[in-house]
Amino acid sequence: MAVTVGVLSDTRRQTLEEICDTFAPSLQDGGDFFARCASDLGVAAQIEGLLAQTALPEDIEALGQLLDAIAAQGFGAADLDGRTALLHAIADSSPEAKLGIRQLRAMTFLFFYGLPDEAGQNPNWEGIGYPGPLSPPPTPEQAPKTIRVESLAGETATLEADVCVVGSGAGGGVIAAELARAGRSVLVLEMGGYRNESDFRQLELPGMFELYLGGGLAASEGGEIAVLAGSTLGGGTVVNYMNCIRTPQPIREEWARMGVEGIDEPAYEEHIDAVWRRLGVNDTATSQNRIHKRLIAACDELGYPHRPLTRNADTSCEDPGTCGYCYTGCQKGCKQSTMKTFLQDAADDGARFVVGARAERILTSDGRASGVAATVTNADGTTTALTVNAPTVVLAAGSIESPALLLRSGIGGPAAGRHLRLHPAALVGGIYETPIEGWIGQIQSALSDRFKQIEGDFGFLIEATTIAPAIVAMSLPFEDGAGHKRAMAKLPHMAPFISVARDHGEGQVAIDEHGRAVTRWSFADPVDESMFRRAIVELARLQKAAGANEIITFFQRPAISWREGEDFDAFLSQIEAASLGANDIAAFSAHQMGSCRMGADPAESVADGRGELHDTPGVWVGDASAFPTAPGVNPMISIMSLAHRTAGNILAG
Repeated sequence: MAVTVGVLSDTRRQTLEEICDTFAPSLQDGGDFFARCASDLGVAAQIEGLLAQTALPEDIEALGQLLDAIAAQGFGAADLDGRTALLHAIADSSPEAKLGIRQLRAMTFLFFYGLPDEAGQNPNWEGIGYPGPLSPPPTPEQAPKTIRVESLAGETATLEADVCVVGSGAGGGVIAAELARAGRSVLVLEMGGYRNESDFRQLELPGMFELYLGGGLAASEGGEIAVLAGSTLGGGTVVNYMNCIRTPQPIREEWARMGVEGIDEPAYEEHIDAVWRRLGVNDTATSQNRIHKRLIAACDELGYPHRPLTRNADTSCEDPGTCGYCYTGCQKGCKQSTMKTFLQDAADDGARFVVGARAERILTSDGRASGVAATVTNADGTTTALTVNAPTVVLAAGSIESPALLLRSGIGGPAAGRHLRLHPAALVGGIYETPIEGWIGQIQSALSDRFKQIEGDFGFLIEATTIAPAIVAMSLPFEDGAGHKRAMAKLPHMAPFISVARDHGEGQVAIDEHGRAVTRWSFADPVDESMFRRAIVELARLQKAAGANEIITFFQRPAISWREGEDFDAFLSQIEAASLGANDIAAFSAHQMGSCRMGADPAESVADGRGELHDTPGVWVGDASAFPTAPGVNPMISIMSLAHRTAGNILAG
């Protein structure tokens, strides 16, 4: 990625380079990795190139003003220690400054540890013990693209369909397949591109930019939580961890009480069974890598229940060695995403697909759905204003973009964008004496539900995840550049345990003056705050029980960690007292839900119990945004089974 258009003045560019070299400095002791600084990789130029391609002029100017403020403090004349202290002081001066400094730090580490060269390597990987890609992708001939996409040209275009499905993930894929199988003319609009096994290179940074919403950098407005959501044909099912869990019966009963009639009854199992079968969910293809073996050992030591995951993985995949990279797409094609299953079914039954299509508005006539207006970015970089004429529109763009589309369209009622749930995830890393090499083996393969109900019906699951160097670097606490590099050098010995909480409170999706989605969420709810803090404590206890000789939390500053021989109870007390404010802790959401929820009350829900909008007949909600509340488990199966039910309701009329 290179700078094509300069968007910073020379003075601001110089300050940016100095800041990047403060986060990733050249240090004399420790070999080539410690000697290498951000400028050696052109990191500042990469950041400027990213801004040129993705940021609005006012956003670039806001960053420029922050750079000016930093320069005015004598930043350029200070030594490394002085520059570090200045960045901390400026970050402490206001919430806006703290967010800006953290964003600069994140972008620095994204490129410093994630940017590959033409050979698919990064010079820092050797110094941190990371191998990079383990295998090349298959050729296009070996892995052909079997879903035909429409080719558009010109300034405008019009397409006709019985049903326009906006989004191709877990929900949109199921509905497209069911309606196409029933003989409806289906057109699927996908904001991302169409990439398959031949495009999956096991590279973190290209994978984020090509497969995730916002290039993998999406977050809440104030930086309280990172938002990881798929944006590619197949949506999140292409990049998720394949954790298949049936919707818990207590959740189904809660949703039924809120107006989703019949979901609590035995007949609903037919919808779950249908998607379970099509995905080929099984546990015979599940195996445990070193991270999960540590997690299981810790659970056994503490007497906690645990179980292997059931996953939508092809049982013919006999070598799980590269599965730690599946967050950038499954190179072997073993992950049974909607791209491999429901979307392929839809295509085989005549559904059409347009990729690179951003839905701008849902069109209505006489109060009913009449189609979708979209902007399509074509393969050659040109854009086409597309009008889809369709009497039925299915909203399945995900729980961030679906409510934004309703808000841009002026429909959905007062609940549009409200009641957002995120399943906030905490992360605690254990450092072990023997290598873990967490990028080897299945990315997620075991869980414990020991804490699923610690606040009434609310609690969290214990799981684990892979090691991705840029994401780890962006998330680690930062006291100074030397300490951060020392932490990164321990990467092969790190095992990350995570929690996934059923959130009690809620957030909101709004739109800004440009119509872009804005996510608002925080730990303002006391139950959520208590559960998240408890989760970090329990994850730390598990790491200790597993034999970690060092434990790292992701509180940003001051860093909170523990080493063998130190007072563990004092460490836990630090966790319990630390701030969960914006940019004070690295928190993550891989599950966004509830922002266009179903229910009986039009004042508190967007769609009725069948899935159709209260205020706009012909518009249906078909993704996780339809959830009345958070399910508290990995939601893919819940999304798909609810979408399967909604497809039946659409066909029934």
